[in-house]
Amino acid sequence: MAKRENVHLRKDGRYEARYIKGRDDEGKLIYGFCYARSYEEAKKKAEEAHMAQGRTDPDIESTFGDFCDSWLAANRAGLKLSSHAKYRTDLCNHLKPYFGARLPREITPEMLDGFTQMLLHDKKLSPKTVRDLLVLFHSVFSYIERRTGQQLRKPEIIYPKDPRKAVRVLDRTEEAVLLKCLAHEMDLYKFGVYLALRTGMRLGEICALRWCDISVQSSTISVCHTVQRIKCQNADGDFRTELVIGTPKSDSSFREIPLMPDIEALCSHFAPALQEAFVLTGTKKCMDPRKLQRRLQRYLTECGISEAHFHTLRHTFATRCVEVGFDVKTLSEILGHSNTNITLNKYVHPNMMLKRENMNKLKSVICL
Repeated sequence: MAKRENVHLRKDGRYEARYIKGRDDEGKLIYGFCYARSYEEAKKKAEEAHMAQGRTDPDIESTFGDFCDSWLAANRAGLKLSSHAKYRTDLCNHLKPYFGARLPREITPEMLDGFTQMLLHDKKLSPKTVRDLLVLFHSVFSYIERRTGQQLRKPEIIYPKDPRKAVRVLDRTEEAVLLKCLAHEMDLYKFGVYLALRTGMRLGEICALRWCDISVQSSTISVCHTVQRIKCQNADGDFRTELVIGTPKSDSSFREIPLMPDIEALCSHFAPALQEAFVLTGTKKCMDPRKLQRRLQRYLTECGISEAHFHTLRHTFATRCVEVGFDVKTLSEILGHSNTNITLNKYVHPNMMLKRENMNKLKSVICL
């Protein structure tokens, strides 16, 4: 009796062999059964039935591009609109042009390596972007195996390493100059930038923030939405970008951030009568994140600060929190991370002054 071959002895003395017939409307496997008086005969009948099924299975001659489309359709219900748009773009711009016309069984390790090198050297994509595309390739390939029931020769994936880059953080002098700029005739644009610098909120989260999300009574900001510009398909079948308000990046991104006294005072100053209004516009229409990005660049130029962007404010916030002694768990929850490792590896960047201060603490335990 060989369980791995789906052949077993029944109570009536016959052998039963199982083979894959196809899939139902939900994608679940449908099995067929063959019976014989001997193990070998039952196994042979099942193999012949499976081969006959394969000859009539339309998936057997489907291209990798066809499977990309069916993978995207099969996963649509479980994806956020932004994730679905990203996967669709990645499939159409990268995977389908390179592999789309080939049958899955024709894809070799050499082809996959050529794909990786093309992305890195010809298209000049970052190692992280290339890794994301290779993960997507792996997901589609695994889906093909599940859907067809075939054990394909899956090419070994070699993920490119991402050289560690120095993350841009505003130093104390740059931060002071920017704060002075924001304080001068502060308006809602400057208030949005100030929120990012003092709470670590993401660009989309700030643009989606409504006044009803800010509680002066409990002195907290509730982060429960984000806004993104996403490529969507209209009724005519054409794709165009539009602003879409959705849930934050992950479940951990739903969070409450305590307000500092100065932000609380600014909230009281700017808050309109309409609580459903967006913070940055004062209306029921949210601000395009690109508009706030352009405003920030204008402020940075006025301050003589170069090579900085909106996420630099988030990095700066995290670094200042570490410098004043925040415990990592608290900081991780304020930033909306799923675990503290993300906080430590991505957003905590001790500068030389902090390193020196910590080294000097050893004086109390060193005996000369």
